[in-house]
Amino acid sequence: MQKIRTFGSYLKDKYGQSVKKIPLAVGGFTCPNIDGTVAKGGCTFCLNDSFSPNLAKNRDKIFLNLNSTKNPILNKQKAQVIEQIKADKLEFRSKLGIKKYIAYFQAFTNTYAPFDTLKELYDTALNQKDIIGLSIGTRSDSIEDKTLEYLSELSKTKEIWIEFGIQSTFDETLKKINRGHSVENVKEAIKKAKSYGLNVCGHLIYGLPNETKDMMLQSAKESFDMGIDSVKFHPLYVVKNTILANEYNRGEFKPITMDDYIEVLCDSIEIMPKEIIVQRVSAGIDDETLLAPAWCGESKNYQMDKIREALRRRGYVY
Repeated sequence: MQKIRTFGSYLKDKYGQSVKKIPLAVGGFTCPNIDGTVAKGGCTFCLNDSFSPNLAKNRDKIFLNLNSTKNPILNKQKAQVIEQIKADKLEFRSKLGIKKYIAYFQAFTNTYAPFDTLKELYDTALNQKDIIGLSIGTRSDSIEDKTLEYLSELSKTKEIWIEFGIQSTFDETLKKINRGHSVENVKEAIKKAKSYGLNVCGHLIYGLPNETKDMMLQSAKESFDMGIDSVKFHPLYVVKNTILANEYNRGEFKPITMDDYIEVLCDSIEIMPKEIIVQRVSAGIDDETLLAPAWCGESKNYQMDKIREALRRRGYVY
């Protein structure tokens, strides 16, 4: 049996103990395909509340971008970072005994702000006790060289990751879901991040509109070829109050089944280079905002049992 290299095992091997990510949702951040810079409305599937548990209570009427010259909410943003880290540390330490953490800037595009703001927020997180590094969720069209330079400098003493939403390597799909950037833009961003010596995690979504299994596998292969160090696999699910929900309600979109998702996931792992770290193999939501597919509302344990069983049949341990 071949053991899949997980992010948890990678961190434990490196630091000699379990390390947990703390998800952060900081007010004032948005995305360039929401604010009109490259598109409006955001990704068709995206309701950020469903992806980030801390988001709903941290909304602001002020939204930053790369050209913002002032940030009147910086102190509030820093307070949110400190508060969220403190709360999650307390929970993870009491329930799991975790003593080391990575601050995960998760909701929206977390490099889409002036460099001075980003530096303040990243430094604030790293200055909290027991925070050993950062993981920063972003888009390929929203990160400046000076941010990469600073993260590269931090990486000499801290665990630093950049997480890019690749989603698909088909331009027609990216256009359909309103990403606002091209596949070539993703490739260039990952290449540049790697040139700065940074760890890169790529996100892939399976079940995107009009995509076949072969297309999903091609996206996986091309993403691996980009040189990513780690990968997150996600099934596409439909939540209320999104453009995708409208398409689903009109009968224009059919969600991926659990069997089909697990099959393409296993196929992807079979073609994945052994050195790539797997950070996630599924996703879901367990509240009333989920429209479909129903299996994405099942418990994490239920999903993982099915996935592990399928992987075992192919000779893998996860």
